[in-house]
Amino acid sequence: MTAAETRELAAATQKPAAATRELAGQAALVTGASRGIGRAIALEIAAAGAAVMVAYHRQREKAEAVAAAIRASGGEAAPFQLDVRDPAACEAAVAATVDRFGRIDVLVNNAGTALEKLLVDTTPAEWADLVAVHLTGMYACTRAALPHMVARRYGRIITISSIWGITGAAGEVAYSAVKAGQNGFTRALAQEVGAFGVTVNAVAPGAIDTEMNSFLQGDDLEEWLRRVPAGRLGTPEEVAALVRFLAGPRAGFITGQVISPNGGAVV
Repeated sequence: MTAAETRELAAATQKPAAATRELAGQAALVTGASRGIGRAIALEIAAAGAAVMVAYHRQREKAEAVAAAIRASGGEAAPFQLDVRDPAACEAAVAATVDRFGRIDVLVNNAGTALEKLLVDTTPAEWADLVAVHLTGMYACTRAALPHMVARRYGRIITISSIWGITGAAGEVAYSAVKAGQNGFTRALAQEVGAFGVTVNAVAPGAIDTEMNSFLQGDDLEEWLRRVPAGRLGTPEEVAALVRFLAGPRAGFITGQVISPNGGAVV
């Protein structure tokens, strides 16, 4: 199934959402927001009314394009260069969000990298980098944002994990491990900060039609789709729609959850 066919099928199975701006007056920091799922999330929560700091690592032009698209639609947005491996940079990103928009209500820990290797072929440097991006980056951004949220007794922390953090995957042991770590972090932190009006959730997608999953082609793709009752890959927009809900006021009683949009591949 081509990318165009995937998106056409996805559109056919979705009902138009009501035009609401449930995040009006709020501000969000989205890491890894220049492309893929992060881009879709930034656009989606901006459509809900949030001002968005579009954090990116290397893709400055793409991040600027996302911010420009938000502004063209009447929203507020700015790009911010961020390497989440650096805790000081994470603190600076949160500070920039507060300086620019006056607050931070929503943090989306989306920045990530992939690694498809057998464990015995995974080098110490590759392992350390996965930990730095997925765990240290999540920790540092969250740690920087939490005091602002706790002070206002309101906040939404959402981390983009993976189905492999739930089930594990042969050939992706290191990646599965850091994603499982994100899920554990989510469950534990939710218990620490729930009394302060801060919810903490993770979204653990199955195979989504993004550049990161471009290796799924031909026989590999067909084999995967046979395992998915929905019969297709997911779209970044479908993940973003879930994030929008979790970021909103109607999700205040949902916390400590790992929600997996995966087309029924794991139930």
